[in-house]
Amino acid sequence: MNTAILKTIILILLIAVGFVLKGKFGSKDKVNGIKEMVLSVALPSTIFIALMKINLEVSLLIVPLVTLIFNFFLYMLTPYALTLFGIDRKSTTARTLRMLIPSLAPGLSCFPFIAEFLGDESLALAAMSDVGNKFFVLIFLYVIAMNFYLSRSESQGQSNLSQKIKSLLVSLVQEPINILLALALTLLAFGFHYNTLPVLVQGIFDKTSMLMTPQVLIFIGLAVNFKEGNKRLVLSLLMVRAGISVLFSAVFIALAGLSNSSHILLALVLPLSSISFWPFAHMSLFNGQEEEQEVPKEKRTFDIPLAIMVLALSLPFSTTLILTILSAGEYFVDLWKIVALGFGLLALGGLPQLAARLYFKLSSGKMA
Repeated sequence: MNTAILKTIILILLIAVGFVLKGKFGSKDKVNGIKEMVLSVALPSTIFIALMKINLEVSLLIVPLVTLIFNFFLYMLTPYALTLFGIDRKSTTARTLRMLIPSLAPGLSCFPFIAEFLGDESLALAAMSDVGNKFFVLIFLYVIAMNFYLSRSESQGQSNLSQKIKSLLVSLVQEPINILLALALTLLAFGFHYNTLPVLVQGIFDKTSMLMTPQVLIFIGLAVNFKEGNKRLVLSLLMVRAGISVLFSAVFIALAGLSNSSHILLALVLPLSSISFWPFAHMSLFNGQEEEQEVPKEKRTFDIPLAIMVLALSLPFSTTLILTILSAGEYFVDLWKIVALGFGLLALGGLPQLAARLYFKLSSGKMA
């Protein structure tokens, strides 16, 4: 059997194990415990090892910048995409989706597959790129959420908000991934590499890193949870988001002149990462303040149930798409196949919505 196919089957079966065990993890705290182990132990160790095995170059600084440009590109394009779905740009739904759609969560949805299929160098580049994304989701989107909230509220004090921003920056500095990222870059700057570290230190990182892939995949199986709501609309939005991301990748690959197959596939799958939890955390913060003020749900700044629906569908959707692309070997290394994939996803997500809107207008016209 082909090695890539065998590897894919193993990864899918690990996801299936998580799905089968859902009954054993009845509470959210148990599921979140696995996620915390991944984000605080296994993933930081894996990224530290990957970074310590590469040669530090100044040119690597452009990687997080490109990701940040992508985040802003998607943020600016989101209102136009929402118009395609007939969503009022000033509505609660639009504000919620503008917060969610431009964000990335590569740690759970992308990094394990990059490590398995593309290797340590690609994983290190992916970790560097996430620095730009972290700035976007933790700082920029918080400011956007605050702005949305303040524009609809007349009773919010600035002092509390400034304290929350300081608290957010402290949590950013204290995050294990960022601590080890900074440590790895510092050690590299002083000429250290992974094989020069003490054997005891290497052993600890090696063992904890081995936890990542199985834990992430089991977590994905546990987290698949299709809530009630308009799943068709959300899936269509996720397809359009994926189509735009793939076309952005195609343009970047062409402009950068990438020829290494691993780098091309990395540039393709990284923007396809699932939607981040952090925008949801920001929205929940302001939603909590509106609950205290007894603001009716229909008049609140953000639609929290919709946000939960998007997060619930985004992780399995992105995982499936990324796993499919990487399992295809070098099929999607060809630029024209990438372009075709992008337009295909746009068509799958957008055309049914356009057809439904057209049918509704024609039906309304006949009734009139």
